[in-house]
Amino acid sequence: MYDAIAHMTVTVLLFASYAEAFGASSLAVEVAGNATVADVLSNVRTHPGADRLPPMPLVAVNQQYADPHALVRDGDEIALIPPVAGG
Repeated sequence: MYDAIAHMTVTVLLFASYAEAFGASSLAVEVAGNATVADVLSNVRTHPGADRLPPMPLVAVNQQYADPHALVRDGDEIALIPPVAGG
């Protein structure tokens, strides 16, 4: 009998200083089938440049703000939104 954990791929969108830190405007991230925003962030933190992320960056899933416990689905777009400086 074959026992496998379902995996899915989500797209992590990076903007401004985050895109600079990672050297890309997006990342394809593979996570387990029951993943949360926190699981996606944990995976993202394994990439070079992740040291520039705050402990809990502002996150949106499919253009809706989401907390760390929100579930993600295969094909979702997860945006990491950097702080905005005003002047």
